[in-house]
Amino acid sequence: MSRYTLLAPGCAILLGAALAIAGHDTITEETSILPIDHPAIQYAKAELQDPVSRLDRDLESGKAKLEFSPDGFGWLPSLLKHLDLNVDSQMLVFSKTSFQAPKISPRAPRALFFNDEVAVGSVQNGDVLELASLDPKLGYIFYTLDVNKTDKPRFDRRDVCLQCHQGPATAGVPGIMIASVYPDASGMPAFNLGMPVTDDRTSFQDRWGGWYVTGTHGGMRHRGNAVARDRSKPDVLESQGTQNLTSLGTRFDGVYLSRLSDIVALMTMEHQTRMTNLIDRVGWETRMAEKDGKLEDPATKTRIDADIERLVTYMTFSDEAKLYDPVQGVSTFTKTFPERGPRDRQGRSLRDFDLQKHLFKYPVSYMIYTAAFDNLPDYARDRIYKKLYDFLNTQDDSRRAALEILRDTKKNLPAYWKQ
Repeated sequence: MSRYTLLAPGCAILLGAALAIAGHDTITEETSILPIDHPAIQYAKAELQDPVSRLDRDLESGKAKLEFSPDGFGWLPSLLKHLDLNVDSQMLVFSKTSFQAPKISPRAPRALFFNDEVAVGSVQNGDVLELASLDPKLGYIFYTLDVNKTDKPRFDRRDVCLQCHQGPATAGVPGIMIASVYPDASGMPAFNLGMPVTDDRTSFQDRWGGWYVTGTHGGMRHRGNAVARDRSKPDVLESQGTQNLTSLGTRFDGVYLSRLSDIVALMTMEHQTRMTNLIDRVGWETRMAEKDGKLEDPATKTRIDADIERLVTYMTFSDEAKLYDPVQGVSTFTKTFPERGPRDRQGRSLRDFDLQKHLFKYPVSYMIYTAAFDNLPDYARDRIYKKLYDFLNTQDDSRRAALEILRDTKKNLPAYWKQ
């Protein structure tokens, strides 16, 4: 595989907007960019264990084979199947925020699919498919796959895009993000108005500028499905007919696996992006401190502990923007995502949605089950578990339920969790 990364001039932007994102991020506190060439990291040289690299090795050995669909979808259906990505996770973004920008518009949105560890982007008549794949120690690794039919399809690694996919918007480590822009009728963002990164802390009204959104949400309003028609007023989005859409009708053309951009999938991915970036940052910082022999240095411990506190605060949805009306998706995502489990003896899962006042029913992120979390250094993981236990071990019903779920479903919990 050759080298590359996603999101910058000359590379593939996977989620949301990238250009100038770091300079306009209004909600991310982390500002220090961690060195990818540190001896404890070696991002460009370390052996990869992410899902796409594993699939690439299987393709090389003949253990796996990608099928090329002749109906206009190319490698996409087979790729999603091999990477365990559901079509109902599809999100559609029409802002011109990719190196394939000339091919993206409200009439030809980019389709994105995701699970806990991989995201795939597809552009109508694009040159490549875009992929971001989570390595348990290195964080996100970025790839492209040429869309043309060949006997030996292979993934190209793209580290060059770290120029935009590593910065304040990604907690200083290689990561992905979702942003909300003010697009004009062609999908071009008003760059001077900024591109704030959004996650589950963001007010509903500020989300999804430049995205299509299908689903109902009562009286709450968002920026999705809208463009600014008057170039002299780039921050005034045409709002008529943009809210509570259960169908996108004839808004776009082309060949898509789905005609939906599910609101619950969007909300889930928003949460997941920052959660993953925070896990990766804590892992990198701790490994670097261990390698440098500075783990007992007071200043280093203070910095790592501050990031751990930030991670636990986000993991427990403590700063989540509350919902004021119920949210309901229109795809099967709301059903299939919880089915990925795991479930406790009472049939409960951290993946269960609430969608009345909160995104999820129980206040601990499902990303605690990922290999990225499990591969955190002991120093960091032990402190996270202690803070998390103190948060959950209360008389609050939802917190107690989350504690019980984790006791039943999470392996290798500290002994005091079982008491």
